[in-house]
Amino acid sequence: MISLLLAGGVAMILSLVLTPVLIGWLQTRGIGQQIREDGPEGHIIKAGTPTMGGLMIVAGALVGYLIGHVRGGAIFTRGGILVVLAMAGAAAVGFADDWIKVRRQQSLGLNKRAKFAGQLVVAGGFAALALHWANARTSISFTRFDLPGLDLGTWGWVLWAVVLMIATSNAVNLTDGLDGLAAGASTFAFSAFAIVGFWQFRHFDIYQVPQALDLALIAVAMSGACTGFLWWNCAPARIFMGDTGSLAIGAAMAALALVMNLHLVLPVVGGLFVLETLSVIVQVASYRLFHRRVFRMAPFHHHFELAGLPEVTVIVRFWILAGLCTAFGLGLFYADYISLTRIG
Repeated sequence: MISLLLAGGVAMILSLVLTPVLIGWLQTRGIGQQIREDGPEGHIIKAGTPTMGGLMIVAGALVGYLIGHVRGGAIFTRGGILVVLAMAGAAAVGFADDWIKVRRQQSLGLNKRAKFAGQLVVAGGFAALALHWANARTSISFTRFDLPGLDLGTWGWVLWAVVLMIATSNAVNLTDGLDGLAAGASTFAFSAFAIVGFWQFRHFDIYQVPQALDLALIAVAMSGACTGFLWWNCAPARIFMGDTGSLAIGAAMAALALVMNLHLVLPVVGGLFVLETLSVIVQVASYRLFHRRVFRMAPFHHHFELAGLPEVTVIVRFWILAGLCTAFGLGLFYADYISLTRIG
């Protein structure tokens, strides 16, 4: 428990204290966000706000994770190291995208093919190493490795892992459209993974995740880093996380779910990210098939903005939704544990 408190506390303090230093450095170099021309009119005033703040989230989480091992009992594991590498790799892809936007002074960075290729390399590398280096299980899982216990085989699991990681990264990226929305929702999700990881560590005989404590340290460090960053990212934002942050957060979230055998709990805990993605899919499908839009703008957080709700109102209500999704996911996990102990 002390290790978890250290990891989360250090990550939060570093992110909280050093983010304004990053803001000042970015401002002096004129590194600011470019706003989409087809976005809500109210977002025009955000042009020039420092971006690439995800660097501080990743850095804070990494230092917090390392400090968490100072306390005896916490050891580095292959699964934990692999999750960190996946997060860093995704952050690198996002940084390249953000840097191109800044250099070209436009809202578009990497083209779709290059961005997807970068994500594919990170996700594919993670999936292969997870199986052959970190000894991940090839069965699809809900709250534990044997539920439902359907074995996908090597190639099936690799494909599943790649799809889940890329989908989650892009889902967080789509959600990052309002000040603090993605950072707040991610704090909830990572907190859930930290709780579950510690529970798996205490009940190894049931969950059989040998690296559970190490993974919990990553989750709590990410939660702390997102919280510290949110102090400066909440409306009106002093800095944006950019793709550097959103892709790293999504990759870390998916990687944790895959190594912790929580594949099918991920879309429950991250329910807000799923809904944001579905709103885009529905919007595109409706327009292409029927030439009609379901929402005034997608992702659907912009729909509520254009309907007249203040940005802060939309953000807080979506945070509440994210919190409810997290609570429901934790409830499902605990309900399964109760059912097992009653059977035993």
